[in-house]
This record gives sequence, C-alpha cells and structure tokens, in this order.
Amino acid sequence: MSDSFTTTVLNITTGTAETVTDLTRACEEFLTRTAPGRDGLLNVFVPHATAGIAVLETGAGSDDDLLAALHHLLPADDRWQHRHGSPGHGRDHVLPALVPPHATLPVIGGRLELGTWQSVCLVDTNRDNAERQVRLSFFG
Repeated sequence: MSDSFTTTVLNITTGTAETVTDLTRACEEFLTRTAPGRDGLLNVFVPHATAGIAVLETGAGSDDDLLAALHHLLPADDRWQHRHGSPGHGRDHVLPALVPPHATLPVIGGRLELGTWQSVCLVDTNRDNAERQVRLSFFG
C-alpha cells in the first residue's frame, strides 16, 4: 500500500439507544501509527445508511442536545414512507442528509487539527443496528 494513503476500520458497538460516540481518541491513535510528523487529511466515513459523522463538543451536554434536536426534527413516529424496522425507523434513513456519513479533517505534523472543544463523533439514531463500522483514511 502507498505511503500516501492508509486506511483502517473501527468496529463500534453503539447498542440499542440513540448515541453520539466520541471517536477522537481512535482517530488520534490511528494518526500516531500511520502519519507521525506528516501533514495531510483524515477522512472519517461510516458506510451505513442510518448513521453520520459530526464534529462537535462532547461531555458538556452538546451531544445530548444534538440527539434532542434530531429527535425534534426527525420524530420516531409513523409519518415516514420507509417503514421496516422499529417504529419511526424511516427517520434514521433521513439522518445522513442532516449529519453526513463523512468528515474530512486537517492533519498537521501527524496531529489532528481540531478546535479546543471539537471532537469527532459517530451519530447513530438507529436502535435496530447495534454494530457499526467506521473507516479512517489518512491521505498525506
């Protein structure tokens, strides 16, 4: 594999509740192994039709606020055309239009360049699928 592109897959268990899972440490560990001292881009991608990647503050309530806002915007009720799965599951398929399934972030000197309060997070409102894969790719 080329030195300019490296990828790995994270297997994440999100459980049966709506979640915001902080991936920042896993991203940093990946960069420590694959991009020491290098500049480039980190792409974070979740190959699922019902999950997304967000960059936001965690631990101070913003993650819970995001889930509350999504629940308000995308209620888990019977209004959705897409109807398989648990009640309201159709909204999970709309989620990636609001929280995209990817983020591309700068890497400088082998370190993820996030703001002071920013974290890289997996957003998963789908209670029917407890197992997710997240692909991390470094381009440098």
